[in-house]
Amino acid sequence: MITKEAILIDQINIPHKQSLEPFIYTDLLAEYAGNKHVSFFHFWNMTNEVILGMQDTRVPFLEDAVNEIIKNDYHVVVRNSGGLAVVADEGILNVSIIIPQPQEKYSFSIDDGYLLMKELIEASLKEYNVSIDAFEVSDSYCPGDFDLSINGKKFAGISQRRIKKGIGIMIYLSVSGNQNHRGEMVRDFYQAGLKEDFGKNNFPPVNPNSMANLSDLLNVDLTVASLKEKMIHVINERYHLSSEAKETFLTYQTTTDFKENFEKQQQRMIQRNDIINWSETV
Repeated sequence: MITKEAILIDQINIPHKQSLEPFIYTDLLAEYAGNKHVSFFHFWNMTNEVILGMQDTRVPFLEDAVNEIIKNDYHVVVRNSGGLAVVADEGILNVSIIIPQPQEKYSFSIDDGYLLMKELIEASLKEYNVSIDAFEVSDSYCPGDFDLSINGKKFAGISQRRIKKGIGIMIYLSVSGNQNHRGEMVRDFYQAGLKEDFGKNNFPPVNPNSMANLSDLLNVDLTVASLKEKMIHVINERYHLSSEAKETFLTYQTTTDFKENFEKQQQRMIQRNDIINWSETV
């Protein structure tokens, strides 16, 4: 049973020096959700960032690959979960639904998590009367079984992170901006990092034409802000966004316990990012 009491967190245009924060918060919020039996909706977007999965750091020519990103005036950060590279900039909205881990360990399956996010996106875009499909777009960047697409063009990817007390379901949504350039940049990352093995060894043969922005697919002037507004409207219909619960959480953020846990997670993330010399770029 998913708790209907929820807290909304909104982080806008996170700069590179704070690029570890969304991944730190995922684990901290998941633990808090489990302890307090409350859900979170975490909205965030970044300024010119390419987010690598741990697998991406194993490309044979990592330095060459990272330099391809830097050439485009984007930064690089490594997240604390699996998966592959995605782009985060002012035209891409990231959303996490974080819920308590059910007492019955397998009563909320992996697919249940994906469907929860898909249904939120469908409800938020209901006015456009479009069919949203969920299947792997194998030549997109970060392909997965629950890639979301319209007319075969991927606009979003969903992932999950499960810890002892909580579940995080995360989605990135390509809303506006130059999606073709994003695809070219990630393709160039893999071409530089893999050389003649591009498209092999479980790395995607990225084709920029496999993806598109929601604004283009819907043929409307959709922005990160306007999509967020639509999603929050749906969330308000389905959940109780409790001001009391949010105030309690904000108070918790001032405690020594929270600060120590944050610093511990931050150090783990910094160590994870040593491989790309993240500390030298902030």
